Amino acid sequence: MQRTRLVASMIAGAALLAACGGGGGGGASFVPLPPAANSPPPEAPETPVPPEVQAAQPKLSNTPMDEIVGSHLLPTLDRLFKQVRAQGENTKILDVEVFKGGDKFLPGKVAIGFSYLLLNTPASDPKYASYLDGYREIADTTVDMTNDSWGIYYYMSALWKLKKAGLLDGAKPAIGAATLAKLKTQLNWTAFVRPADYSLIDLPTNYYGVAFSIARLRHLMGWEGPEASEALLQKMINHYKTFSAFGFSDETDGGGRFDRYSVLLIGEIMQRLIETGMTVSAEDEALLKGWLRQSVDLIKVRMNPAGNGVDYGRSLAGYADTAFAEVLSAAEHMNVLNDEEKQIAYAFATRIAAKYVEFWYDADLGSLNMWFKGRRTDSYRGKGRILGENLSLSHQLIYTNNLWKSAGYAQKAPVSTQTFLAYLDSQPRATLTKFAGFDGGASTYDRGLVTYRDGLRVISLPVVNGAKTYHYTNPYFAIPHSYNMLSGVADTQWPQLQPRFTVATGSQPLIPAAYQKNLKIAEAGQVLTVSYDQDAMDRATSGNDPIKDTRITSSTRYTFEPGRITRVDTYTPSAALDIAKLELEFGSYSDGASALGGNRFAFANGDVQGFEIEGLQDCAAVDVRENADYNTPTGALKTSIRCSTPAFSLAAPLTIKWVLEYRSPSVAGIAPK
Repeated sequence: MQRTRLVASMIAGAALLAACGGGGGGGASFVPLPPAANSPPPEAPETPVPPEVQAAQPKLSNTPMDEIVGSHLLPTLDRLFKQVRAQGENTKILDVEVFKGGDKFLPGKVAIGFSYLLLNTPASDPKYASYLDGYREIADTTVDMTNDSWGIYYYMSALWKLKKAGLLDGAKPAIGAATLAKLKTQLNWTAFVRPADYSLIDLPTNYYGVAFSIARLRHLMGWEGPEASEALLQKMINHYKTFSAFGFSDETDGGGRFDRYSVLLIGEIMQRLIETGMTVSAEDEALLKGWLRQSVDLIKVRMNPAGNGVDYGRSLAGYADTAFAEVLSAAEHMNVLNDEEKQIAYAFATRIAAKYVEFWYDADLGSLNMWFKGRRTDSYRGKGRILGENLSLSHQLIYTNNLWKSAGYAQKAPVSTQTFLAYLDSQPRATLTKFAGFDGGASTYDRGLVTYRDGLRVISLPVVNGAKTYHYTNPYFAIPHSYNMLSGVADTQWPQLQPRFTVATGSQPLIPAAYQKNLKIAEAGQVLTVSYDQDAMDRATSGNDPIKDTRITSSTRYTFEPGRITRVDTYTPSAALDIAKLELEFGSYSDGASALGGNRFAFANGDVQGFEIEGLQDCAAVDVRENADYNTPTGALKTSIRCSTPAFSLAAPLTIKWVLEYRSPSVAGIAPK
């Protein structure tokens, strides 16, 4: 009853706001719950959409996805195609010489991206001949360029699509015979997998899926038998069975790196089965569909008006959003969604496509933007890959749209914003998605994702381990993340919202980042409590695996409630330990910081309104908007509250507490405010 009264109150508030011409103060749950699952959601009463929701969501949110693809994505591909055909290997985009920028996947991305121009243009169209001749020329130009792993898969996918369309045959094929002969040799999974035992050569586990896909497509092309694809699929399934007790892929062999790819990988595997028409045993199908359903259930509680995706870990930017779109389209096709979920999934996927057009693509730059105007991604997706990223993100949206079209959604408008928001309101306020652990074993650690929904704002608490390369970087810290309010920064180590102990003996800094146990949540009304312990600190050693340091143990308790997040840590030394320095920062999109005394700060602008901390001596607000180490995937942080304590002896338990106050209700938009 309490939740129902809250919803009714917000309906009335939204109506009053609209009647009075009010501004952006509203925006949380405000429409009735939908009927039971398995029945299509009726259109919600046409209550006004609060102005803040209108401002937060893409303008094309209620436009058919296929219309977005036809009106925006294909014309962009056409422009890039003409540029690459004209400039060849000297193509330059925003001062980047794209074929000389170290993008080791680029020839494959060129092949798949430009294939959609051929596949979506009738032979009677005057452009068709130009596309056919140009595609052949570009293939000849790029065939001897470096093209690894993902690039091999993309090229094989393009070849299979072209072959099915009859475009590799005839007097004027899309790829000349000499080039195709080279590709048959070059496009092979053995470049990054050991044929003897099908083990990966120093790559994250998602590359099992890449290798499987290549092998399967080579088989369909008649270039090899079915044995390798079948073995590689089993290799991936066995990895899930061994390291993914709850249906999410560990990016390592048990290291505990659960991130965007942990949710996405099963969607990619199912997409490859769909793409290649491969059937598997009933037992494997049940496993795969079960894991796919797990990813769907995680995505459901994270849907939002803006089309925002994963908000922690590596390799985010536009890929954070399209990961959800790929999973949902596979889930629709594999029939693991009920009728209501299909309609809502299509509506959310459409918002993702709309966000790409309106936010990730920058018309002023004439390109996807993941690197300029305060945006930053990890070095893996550096701006040297600017052409490839334009093409691969377009590919992901086009091929998922094709699946929705095949399901009868071509030119179908999504459900209304009111109906979509009603569904969001029906989702649980708090969830714990388990990834690994939770068995109480002395040598195992708990990995999971806590999701807290404050109205329409989604807040994440990833309790994971970045493992080798990433454990010491703040996108993997067990701290709150929420689009355009709370964020880490790719490839940076500054101590966002958790302390860093520099030990006087000169060892690497110690951080509470890798050894979480006893992860629990408890919900009471609107308040969520999260707690866990750590039996050691993590030595923040760049490039290496975490190193366990038992000189300090800790316990952590978070409290989430509307408009407020509190974290309390107790750090206990095993013996007196000389600390040279203790540091903690809070990097925020808010600005206009004023010190209120006692390490308390208020912000004049932004969703975060206040921050206070106990347990460190000195804090100061610093303007960081011009510092690239504070550029997030969606834009620059503006202020850092930097706190520190000089040298001291840690001889007794130390408690550190911070409280963060934010505007509630609020809605995460597609861009920082």
